[in-house]
Amino acid sequence: MTVTSSAVIVNPSKVIDLDERRREICDLLGAAGWPEPLWLTTTPEDPGCGMAVQAVEAGVDVAFVCGGDGTVMAVASVLAGTDVALALVPSGTGNLLATNLGITRDVRTAVEVAIHGDRRRIDVGIVEGADTSTGHPGTFTVMAGMGFDAEMLDATPDTAKRRFGWLAYVAAGARRLTRKRVLMRIRLDGGRWIRRRARSVLVANVGRLQGGIPLLPDARPDDGWLDVAVLTPRDLTDWIMLGWGVVMRRGGTRQLETFRARKVEVHTGQDQARELDGDVVAPARMLVARIAPAALTLCVPRTPASPEPPESPAAPEAARATPPRGA
Repeated sequence: MTVTSSAVIVNPSKVIDLDERRREICDLLGAAGWPEPLWLTTTPEDPGCGMAVQAVEAGVDVAFVCGGDGTVMAVASVLAGTDVALALVPSGTGNLLATNLGITRDVRTAVEVAIHGDRRRIDVGIVEGADTSTGHPGTFTVMAGMGFDAEMLDATPDTAKRRFGWLAYVAAGARRLTRKRVLMRIRLDGGRWIRRRARSVLVANVGRLQGGIPLLPDARPDDGWLDVAVLTPRDLTDWIMLGWGVVMRRGGTRQLETFRARKVEVHTGQDQARELDGDVVAPARMLVARIAPAALTLCVPRTPASPEPPESPAAPEAARATPPRGA
């Protein structure tokens, strides 16, 4: 029998009882015949990049991540391009990658996904010039954003997130709904510049937001594309119409345009708030993101029958953009 070695990278701020979590995971792995995992704890100075480097250098087969989307992002930035599989043990507020891939917050079930589940190669997004505090290039598995979404995340206190979960973001966002739109220039795969007055541009690898809201229902993390949402509501009424259209999965609204590309450039005339997988990064006048296809191996629930592999992305000329929904 092949022996599977592993590491557990845990964010202590996201786990109530570290000793209990460690016993639970070690017992589950031991029962499956896996050896004692390498146990690594993140710090305020290092959200997980250094721990992921230690795991890779130790030669582990699987790296478990007990934390939120920010911890996953940090670990994924190191594991991308390696053969080490990432296993999610959701422990944060959003856990959007886990939500989009059907991975439960139950620790036992999440660990069993790594032991008995499948391995899936997924894409990651790379944001140029968005270095984190540890100096690693900006990597996202869920989405990057400029504008309203980053403002909302920046305004949500950690105490509120711990107490109210994703609903804390709703309260923070509601106070910013009436801010003015900003002129943004968007270019897809080197094509012509598209000009919009927008509140936010989201560049996504998956399509569901907090609370399971299907902003980009056609987005898939292994299709070689970035899905782009341009939000252009002018006032509170527009925000209500946008929210209703998204929740009801209507074909499109005039407040939301969607595109697809492998490289996305967003430019503005003044610094705007930006975020990667829920972590706020330095404001800037531009957001440049590109796709790294099939860069990361992820442990996912086993399915009765594997789906057909997605078609390879077409040549850049054909990848300019899909027609805007609702246009």
